[in-house]
Amino acid sequence: MRRLPLSLYFLAMTCLFSSVAFANTPTLNANNQDSQIESNIVAAVDQALPIAQEQLEQVVNINSGTMNFAGVKKVGMVFKKELEDLGFKAQWLDGASYNRAGSLMASYGTKGKKILLIGHLDTVFAKDDAFQTYQMLDDTHAAGPGVSDMKGGDVVMLTAIKALKQAGVLDKISLKVVMTGDEEKSGLPLSASKKAIVDAAKWADVALGFEDGDGNIKTAVIARRGAADWTLKVTGEPAHSSQIFTEKVGDGAIYEMARILNGFRESLSSMNDLTFNPGLILAGTDVEHKTNGTNGSALGKTNVVSKEAIVMGDIRALSPEQLDKAKEKMLEIVSQSLPLTSATLIFNEGYPPMAETNNNRKLLALYNQISEDLGYGKVVAVNPRNAGAADISFAANYVDMSLDGLGLMGTGGHTSDEIGDLSSLGKNAKKAALLMYRLSEPAGKLLSQ
Repeated sequence: MRRLPLSLYFLAMTCLFSSVAFANTPTLNANNQDSQIESNIVAAVDQALPIAQEQLEQVVNINSGTMNFAGVKKVGMVFKKELEDLGFKAQWLDGASYNRAGSLMASYGTKGKKILLIGHLDTVFAKDDAFQTYQMLDDTHAAGPGVSDMKGGDVVMLTAIKALKQAGVLDKISLKVVMTGDEEKSGLPLSASKKAIVDAAKWADVALGFEDGDGNIKTAVIARRGAADWTLKVTGEPAHSSQIFTEKVGDGAIYEMARILNGFRESLSSMNDLTFNPGLILAGTDVEHKTNGTNGSALGKTNVVSKEAIVMGDIRALSPEQLDKAKEKMLEIVSQSLPLTSATLIFNEGYPPMAETNNNRKLLALYNQISEDLGYGKVVAVNPRNAGAADISFAANYVDMSLDGLGLMGTGGHTSDEIGDLSSLGKNAKKAALLMYRLSEPAGKLLSQ
């Protein structure tokens, strides 16, 4: 007989003891029948955890940088099969029309609350990135590309669904799952790349997102800032450096670029919850900006006045009104050119804000109650400055209530120091499963009234 590795043995024993412990916990729900069902859901999550961790390792080890279309789809096929095994009708929606891999769409049920579950399959790590593999760091922490952002969240979602199925209550709700393949670098037009989310949101009553929020299990997201990219292009008169600032040569492209960026900083940095960041600068005598938007080249000499400058950045705002005000000010600053220079500022399509609403606060209150019932303590709203834009923003304007940040917690997102906190996998799967279950009950139906 093959012996289990010690790590798996201890994990299995931990799950067994957790199941026994939860079977004897105080009542999770005031109704005795509901309490037994909820205990069964909790026990089902514990039972599923070893397989969930194995699955997390499997998908993290598949490179799915946004532009690695084959890798993104391969991760999608892993989750597609899992959902189909649970009885979902699932399909891959090709993304050729917006130059991305596509999205996974799955649906289940025709009864009860209509709930949209949102995840994404892509990461920021390209095929040639040095950070490629899953690695256990200790008993509860693992490093890997996308382990928390957000393959861990996808696994949390799937584990919660499995628990509802095993407890016999999945048929009480109707679910749509959308896992996009381009959350980290959205395809354009957004009307095409986000169509699956928008269509599902128009159908749904509730949207739940499984990003990791600010990485703190004590918080969840009821408001997100919108985000849009901008491109600043500056031109000047090339000449020998000894002639800079003269009437014939002017100030050059680099000085004009610096004036504009400093003007942004001085004029806008005091606006609450607004941020704007130049992430890529190319400047010199000859500039080439690659079409993928993330790199390029510049040629220049210390004794030549710069001819061109290109700056790529983003802007994040809490409301459409705040974003419009900031754009207006930025365009005003750009128009005040230094001698013999000119500049253009273009704003691209972006993520809309997810507004904080009374119904979102009610949904958070229910989620907080579940966390406290499980003995995990309070969950409060995350500061919008501490959580980036996410796909749920495209759903928020179409549903009664939205909540995000329900995934695997972690640190170091978007860097080679990304680490997932595996102790949050079971906790957040339990909370998500109980949230969906309670939304199917009469108390859940009263939330949006």
